[in-house]
Amino acid sequence: MRLGQYQTQTATADEPWCGVATDDETVVNLSESGAAIDISLPERSVALLETWEWERKAELALEYAAETGVGVYDRDEVTSLAPITEPEKIVCVGLNYRDHAEEGDNPIPDEPVLFSKFPTAVTGPGETISWDPDYTEKVDYEAELVIVIGQEARRVDEDEAMDHVAGFLIGNDVSARDLQHGDGQWVRGKSLDTFAPIGPELVTPEEVSDPHDLEIWTEVNGERLQESTTSNLIFGIGELVSFCSQAFTLRPGDLIFTGTPPGVGVYREPPTLLEDGDSVTVGIEELGTLTNDCAYE
Repeated sequence: MRLGQYQTQTATADEPWCGVATDDETVVNLSESGAAIDISLPERSVALLETWEWERKAELALEYAAETGVGVYDRDEVTSLAPITEPEKIVCVGLNYRDHAEEGDNPIPDEPVLFSKFPTAVTGPGETISWDPDYTEKVDYEAELVIVIGQEARRVDEDEAMDHVAGFLIGNDVSARDLQHGDGQWVRGKSLDTFAPIGPELVTPEEVSDPHDLEIWTEVNGERLQESTTSNLIFGIGELVSFCSQAFTLRPGDLIFTGTPPGVGVYREPPTLLEDGDSVTVGIEELGTLTNDCAYE
């Protein structure tokens, strides 16, 4: 299942709604199709993930939509939004690709290095990454596989961790390097508004052949600058979810950015940093692509 949040001009007050992207270039409004068969499904994705047996209810809504056309929209009728817009937490993992750690002359970590981005940084597919050039002059891209938590997790074992994962999506851990390196810790430089683009949809685990063997890349203005595979992750999905849950409770809708491969702009020769007018695309095999334009405020 490919779960997203969308908007149509025909929706009441143009409110966002939770839907499923299908193979025939349509999107099913789960709340609308579910209501027709007396199944109540929330209009926001985090609330949906908190709903008991949400996947089974969603499947029934999808079946009804396929048979009747209720709640079905063509892709060109809707605007894709960030698939998760109200995460309680955005947990990030630093230096989780060996060759990325080495390109910055950082030691290989013995355990996951955690930091956070603030939820106000979240933005969606096609939305603009923006910043004040007087505030930061070194804005960089980072392609990342993002874990979405589906069930509350506290002190879970690694072999149970996937039971708590709703799915995966693409993230771009946009970073103000001058703030990040100047502060000595990373939260401010990672948390400017719009600095956490995610999308295009949350892809549930059964549709991902192996999250530890997916191609991952970044292109800026059509030039490929990052290219790797998630098989190069130092700490895998289960280990990260378990590690985080030992410290704090993970709740439905929480995001875990799993780290970026080598090729980030600040360490290239010469450095390749984002500028006004640039277009940056992050792609992950089986998940799709996430494209955002850049603009100065």
